[in-house]
Amino acid sequence: MKLIQALDRFKNSPEFGPNISHWHTMPPREAIYADFPPNLDKRLIDTLASRGVRRLYSHQAEAFEQASADRDFVVVTPTASGKSLCYNLPVLNHLLTVNPDARALYLFPTKALSADQLDELYAVVETAGADIKTFTFDGDTPQSARAAIRRAGNIVVTNPDMLHSGILPHHTIWIKLFENLKYIVIDELHHYRGVFGSHLANILRRLKRLCQFYGSDPKFILCSATIGNPTELAEKIVGCPVHLIDNNGAPSGEKHFIFYNPPVINHQLGIRKSSINEAARVAGMFIGNGIQTITFARSRVRVEILTTYLKDQMVFQKIPLDKIQGYRGGYLPNERRAIEHGLRSGDILGVVSTNALELGIDIGGLDVSVMCGYPGGIASAWQQAGRAGRKNDISAAILIASSSPLDQFIASHPEYFFGKSPEQGIIDPDNLSILVSHLKCAVFELPVFESEIFGAVPTARVLDFLATERLVKRSGDKYHYTSDIYPATEVSLRSASPENFVIMDESDSGRAVGEVDFFSAPELVHPDAIYLHGSRQYQVRNLDWEGQRAYVIPVEVEYYTDAETKVTLKILHTDQEDQLSGNIKIALGDLSVSRVVVGFKKIRFHTHENLGFGQVHLPEQEMHTSGFWVSFPDTIAESMNITAEALGGAMHGVSHLLKQIVPVWILSDPADIRSISMVRSPFTDQPSLYIYEAIPGGVGFARRIFDMFDNIVEGAISIVRSCPCGDGCPSCIGPSIEFGKAGKRGAEALLSMLKSRK
Repeated sequence: MKLIQALDRFKNSPEFGPNISHWHTMPPREAIYADFPPNLDKRLIDTLASRGVRRLYSHQAEAFEQASADRDFVVVTPTASGKSLCYNLPVLNHLLTVNPDARALYLFPTKALSADQLDELYAVVETAGADIKTFTFDGDTPQSARAAIRRAGNIVVTNPDMLHSGILPHHTIWIKLFENLKYIVIDELHHYRGVFGSHLANILRRLKRLCQFYGSDPKFILCSATIGNPTELAEKIVGCPVHLIDNNGAPSGEKHFIFYNPPVINHQLGIRKSSINEAARVAGMFIGNGIQTITFARSRVRVEILTTYLKDQMVFQKIPLDKIQGYRGGYLPNERRAIEHGLRSGDILGVVSTNALELGIDIGGLDVSVMCGYPGGIASAWQQAGRAGRKNDISAAILIASSSPLDQFIASHPEYFFGKSPEQGIIDPDNLSILVSHLKCAVFELPVFESEIFGAVPTARVLDFLATERLVKRSGDKYHYTSDIYPATEVSLRSASPENFVIMDESDSGRAVGEVDFFSAPELVHPDAIYLHGSRQYQVRNLDWEGQRAYVIPVEVEYYTDAETKVTLKILHTDQEDQLSGNIKIALGDLSVSRVVVGFKKIRFHTHENLGFGQVHLPEQEMHTSGFWVSFPDTIAESMNITAEALGGAMHGVSHLLKQIVPVWILSDPADIRSISMVRSPFTDQPSLYIYEAIPGGVGFARRIFDMFDNIVEGAISIVRSCPCGDGCPSCIGPSIEFGKAGKRGAEALLSMLKSRK
């Protein structure tokens, strides 16, 4: 009742109401039940009954049926729909009724989620009175406990990083696990996309070859939030066909999903009110009314800023400050656990989090979820929205849009959000750089036969190359690892490049602060850069290029740095080409991208004022990757009756906008996609714009852009036409100062020419 009244005030408030761009109400949904399967152990039935579960939801029952039939499957249902029972029930039932010596491996993307799921498992096993050994194995596991886990762990809960570097290379001391492995559970499947997902697919290739060596044939159980291609993504990751379960049987209460677009405060520049300030005001209104609220921010720095703003509001509302908490990576495990407990108990009224609480950690059912900016994907947005809402209670999710084109597109196109998700989870397990890294690890783990298949690339050809590098040696029809280098330590699962720069704190005896991949290092840790880590600021004093180390010191400054790069492109190979009307061509292929950081800007926090410039002198980097490009006829400026300079501005705006909105259709990190425009490309001798993957070899994003280009162009046109600015702004093609006053009209004209293929 309290939330209904607060929502009514929110809607009718002259302060908030005019900024509501869309209000979507989802009616309550009744549960779809199924009886307990006849082969489900009575101890599990009694345990579920003690928790108030008398029947299963339809998707839980189908998951149990598929597992009992020894099939691989993926479950795709919303947040808080009981997905954990889809794997816990079949795993526990098999251990109780079929083989008490069986093993299961659970993979979660974060330690916090692993710990939360372990608590759930402990509770079920203890209530059932079963002797099922369940352990977490990660970097925090004490050495004294590791031997017992390897010897006796029926269920081992870990993460891809630990599986990659701590289990697979040491398989000879994990024999019990590999000989008896029955189930591999992968939760939060949609999290594994791009580079991370491509790495995971190769880790599972290595895992499957070890299982085959030890005589086991485990089955995969996967769970995912809603994405556009769950079956395709699951099959690429596990390397075999999977059955899709998407018949959600869980109930839900009435939910209000609200799009809130901050007002424009500078019509000439198209600048809107700060999404951070508006998120703090909106969340503060609900918290001030005693309504438990979670606020999501897109970075650690924003979490701290929002937490500060909310606590400032609570002073005026006489609410104890400990009722408001931040939650992000960098907090100690005990701190995070205390916050999670406070949310479940209701002692904490407001929490501000990065996407760390987006995943299925048990924090109870809150009342309101406020998202400060679109999280970058529909799956993530629904997960964040799903953190609010109990089974039969009313809840609300409020998306506060920023000025970015992506946020503005979502705010003005609710049909994209509430229809079937258009996003595609994309990986490329056969990316040569990633595959070669894992093939080295595979040879280290077990000799590889000449005829063995490890991905689409001919295995023997790759291993012959590694033999010339003296990393492996051929003996008969097998290849053996001969190098002294431990290959798993050279592979970062978050980067396609094996070469990472280590960031070291000079003020703390050279303590490692973090690491950054080879291709991002010049932009993030160039000399005098401000490196942000865990909301702390460090200034880069020196970048040792050869030694791949960045030396930093802690500082407190009012600005961050933004690197300026010079990029040149070469087309290496055209894989596919399509002709558009007006002699315009779009193409897909391989590119060589040469990039050098030439300088940086100092940007003040909050106001984004430019406080000065600095020069950078670093070596040029070259990367081979996948790209998509558009070539206009060389007479395009004449046909549009504009100058070459105006054409350059229009093309700059188009490339900027296309780069920004691609994530609507592709589950990619914004940093994975880059764009550049050229009034006269040296390779086509025509005006051209390029969108390329900032990942060595690419992982398939360019291919999806080529296939979905018509949809992407339609989206871009709608943004330009619906944006209220006059000449360009941050919400569409970028500020007009970057390309001139005619840029917006020219960009719209160019986009209109790209609308249809022949």
